Amino acid sequence: MDNILFGSLLVSDLMIVLFLISTLVQLFYYFFFYSRVPFSKIKEIKTVVQPVSVVICARNEARNLEKNLPLVLNQDYPEYEVIVVNDCSEDDTAELLEDLGKKYARLKTTHIKKDAKFTHGKKLALTIGIKAASHEWLLLTDADCKPGSEKWISGMQKNFSNKTSVVLGYGAYSREKSLINNFIRFDTFFIAIQYFGFAMAGIPYMGIGRNLAYRKSLFFENKGFAAHRKLASGDDDLFINQVATAENTKVEFSFNTHTYSEAEKTFSAWLRQKKRHLTTGSHYNTGTKYLLAGELISRVLFYILFILLLINLKFLIIILAAFFVRLSTMLTIYKIGMTRLKEVNLFVSSLFYDFFSPVINLSLVISNIISSPPPTWK
Repeated sequence: MDNILFGSLLVSDLMIVLFLISTLVQLFYYFFFYSRVPFSKIKEIKTVVQPVSVVICARNEARNLEKNLPLVLNQDYPEYEVIVVNDCSEDDTAELLEDLGKKYARLKTTHIKKDAKFTHGKKLALTIGIKAASHEWLLLTDADCKPGSEKWISGMQKNFSNKTSVVLGYGAYSREKSLINNFIRFDTFFIAIQYFGFAMAGIPYMGIGRNLAYRKSLFFENKGFAAHRKLASGDDDLFINQVATAENTKVEFSFNTHTYSEAEKTFSAWLRQKKRHLTTGSHYNTGTKYLLAGELISRVLFYILFILLLINLKFLIIILAAFFVRLSTMLTIYKIGMTRLKEVNLFVSSLFYDFFSPVINLSLVISNIISSPPPTWK
């Protein structure tokens, strides 16, 4: 009986130690990384205006191009071109681009014809678009994205300098009145303060193809997507993980530089998309994988141990104090960060999503280890 009691005490002591360690690890991530987006000072940057090539790849995106492409072609910027790669589209994309080409002189189009003997992903289309670009600075987005303002190009371009080769932008999702939309926008917000925060701390590890700029010379000096050509995904995050450094990377998240796209309408569709995106994580450099895994594991441990220790009641004051320190830190950073990134109606629901998100991510990571999702063009 005494041995059982002693063993129970040891388990309780170990649990409280692990809980406090996971709390400290979580606070480290929030203070050292995630706080950089809400509390960074926005500096006015004066740079020489440089010509820009906007590159968009499209497969069966006629509806989205008709809606979004004119917004890209009507930017308030003196010198830029827009290159659209029509990749084997079977809808009205070719006809639409031809009509728009008559109206907008800055629009250039390239067409890839379907070949039954050869299949390819987005990386080939993007490489062809980059090769067609006339200018050194490339600004990438997707056909289903629209710029948040006519200052999108100028806002991203102000970060271009002799020392800069990569600019990370914010790709938001348009707000709709649904639970899945709310969750997707929170997930997007959290990923943003994570990769922005890491980059601002000198550890850039990813970008998103919906809003990303880099040098054409950087692309070819690193042999494009050759390092991960066999993977369907990774044209944005794996390439940035490969080439971005503390010295050559800047972040830009002011309101007028956001891009917006429509989120998935169902939870199952979003899970498939999320699972596909997570396939590239195992190919990140070792340091990045450890940092991302550390945040995910410490957050899962934090919540599991908090629940178990609440049942035990032995360390009630300690665990409640630790929980509320992390909670208040998290909510402060989330609230100011959401204001900075113009994300509304997410603050209250973030209490639930902060617990729910790591469960989903961990489940999808394990699922990808067991069976990878089928490749898709995007």
